[in-house]
Amino acid sequence: MARRRGLRRLTVLLLTLALVAGGIYTAVYFVQRSETLVSERCTAKAAGRSGELAPDQAANAALITAAAVRRGLPPRAATIALATAMQESKLRNIGHGDQAGPDSRGLFQQRPSQGWGTEAQIMDPYYAVNAFYDALVKIPGYETLDITDAAQQVQRSAYPKAYAQHEEMGRAFASGLTGQTPAGVQCTLRSPTAGGNSASVATELDQAYGGVDSRVDGSTLVVDSQGTLAWSVAQWAVANAKDLSVVRVEAEGHTWQRASGDGWQVTGSPDGQVRITVRTADGGS
Repeated sequence: MARRRGLRRLTVLLLTLALVAGGIYTAVYFVQRSETLVSERCTAKAAGRSGELAPDQAANAALITAAAVRRGLPPRAATIALATAMQESKLRNIGHGDQAGPDSRGLFQQRPSQGWGTEAQIMDPYYAVNAFYDALVKIPGYETLDITDAAQQVQRSAYPKAYAQHEEMGRAFASGLTGQTPAGVQCTLRSPTAGGNSASVATELDQAYGGVDSRVDGSTLVVDSQGTLAWSVAQWAVANAKDLSVVRVEAEGHTWQRASGDGWQVTGSPDGQVRITVRTADGGS
């Protein structure tokens, strides 16, 4: 009888250990494999400065910066615009205002009642950012003004000093997204859930920069560019990777691989091309 009870206890103990081991294995596997635990974010580093944005904020930052590049404005203009948009809307195209400006709308919280345009125009991010730059370039010496002073002269905010708190983020992202800092912007993202379209990437790129020489090659958009512009385009693609299902970007002998999460890696020599590859419908690239 005692022997039978001993065998029963041993059996129960072995089963318990097996269940515990199985639970540990499952938990470890889940932590290692499940992308639901990936914290999606985009970071920028430049000259000792750094900033972090959510992917949707980074995409808007890329749009704002590309507009500055397209217009031939200095990176300082993009820095001012980014700090302003972060303060006004958290870099999101919001369709409402606040108590101080109930008709404020969009990335820069511009007001139809203050002559910025119609509500529909202001809610168009391309219109809004160019309206901001149109006002900024009219300020004498804006390039040498403190960022908060330049922003305030455009915005006429009730909180004129608030823009300063976003200066470091603005400088870091402006430097990377204008191409002044190579490999300065990178994003950590989950795998795309849907296929991308390289032709759609071409359309978005042309709308952002205008006149960029590119061609579609299957799931890859090939852009003929080098130097600063190449890095601007490449980091624009990384900042837009989530919405456009971009899985790989190659530029100036470097590669950003979405799946690796390792940031930009040296993979070859510059060849005068930027390659932006999207996920195909079957999950490949």
